[in-house]
Formats: sequence, C-alpha cells, structure tokens
Amino acid sequence: MTAVIALDRSGVIVIELFPADAPKTVENFVRLARQAFYDGQRFHRVEDWVVQAGDPQSRTLPMDHERMGTGGPGYTITSEFNQRPHDRGAVGMARGDDPDSAGSQFYITRRPARGLDGQYTVFGRVTRGMDVVDRLKVGDRIKTIAIVTP
Repeated sequence: MTAVIALDRSGVIVIELFPADAPKTVENFVRLARQAFYDGQRFHRVEDWVVQAGDPQSRTLPMDHERMGTGGPGYTITSEFNQRPHDRGAVGMARGDDPDSAGSQFYITRRPARGLDGQYTVFGRVTRGMDVVDRLKVGDRIKTIAIVTP
C-alpha cells in the first residue's frame, strides 16, 4: 500500500506504508487521507532533520501561532513501536509526552534519527520524492493524499 502526497507547489512524495508493522497506525492514516482530513494542511515544522504536518489548525492559523502543532483529529491512537529504524525518509507518528497520544500528525526524517527508534511509531518510508522533502519550507501546503492499493 502506498500514499502519494501531492503538494500545492513543491511536487509529490510517495510513501510505502507498513501495515504489517503498524496496522492500527496505517489504518488511521489511510482513513484520514481518504476522508480528505489532510487536504489543505500545511507543514508546520521544518527542521534540518525532520518535517512535520497533520495539524488541522494549519489550514487557517498563522504558522507562528502558539497553538500551531497542537491540533489533531479529536482522538488518539495506541503506539505501535516496532523494529523499523528512523533512517533518512522514515515516516512516523508525532506525539506528545504520552506514548499513546498520536492522532494525525506525522513526520518524515530528512536524516537518520536513531534516537527516536523504539519511542515513536514508524509506519512508512519515502520511496520517491526525498528531494521534495529536502526542499520543503514552513507553510508548504498538502493538496491531497491519495492511497494506492496494489
């Protein structure tokens, strides 16, 4: 199963999903994508090692608003820590201090972040478009996320 993230201006990111390693997480991400939950959201966190999106408030709040990065779908999911490493291009669920506080926010690592291994749920990896990930800027908008099944 693959997720294809189309961005308004910067291109396309293709993600291979790992349902065998994180079934509930993949199911949640796929459901949200198919419901157009991510459409119009912006990448609110862009650092040298990671980019993050999935806060519905990012559609309308200014990027520097104090609540930016705190929004979600109105529920949380249980973590599914697995053996998938945080190599460059890993896709994982962002969360708060509580390991079971993830909801909709996801991140993509721009470089290895092995310190996150076993503490965050990795549910996919970028198979195409890391050049797009590397060019992302705060405020870049997701047009849509399409789910492709074999």
